[in-house]
Amino acid sequence: MADYTIDAKGRPLGRLATQIAVLLQGKDKPQYEPRKVGGVRVVVKNIHQVRITGKKASQKIYYRRSGRPGGVKERSFRDVFDKTPERVLISAVRGMLPKNKLASERLKLLVIEKDG
Repeated sequence: MADYTIDAKGRPLGRLATQIAVLLQGKDKPQYEPRKVGGVRVVVKNIHQVRITGKKASQKIYYRRSGRPGGVKERSFRDVFDKTPERVLISAVRGMLPKNKLASERLKLLVIEKDG
């Protein structure tokens, strides 16, 4: 299994997530098959230094649902990013992968290194 190491320092979140999604699917290889996982581990470093453009820090909202009536909780991008920047990247990559059974298998191959 091959490993790709990506340094997220100063890179826009969306561009970084697209590159990771392409690598996890294996679309960069000539033997790409949509029904296979891809077989590449992607290691991301310096996630806390990723660049956010526009007003996303104050306007973007992440929602969680407990399944109970009135159980919708919301947090701003800045709150989530300050606490767990890994969750922001995982959410962005998940949104760019195809919605099928392989999505969870592909996300397991995404490794985010803790800084410091």
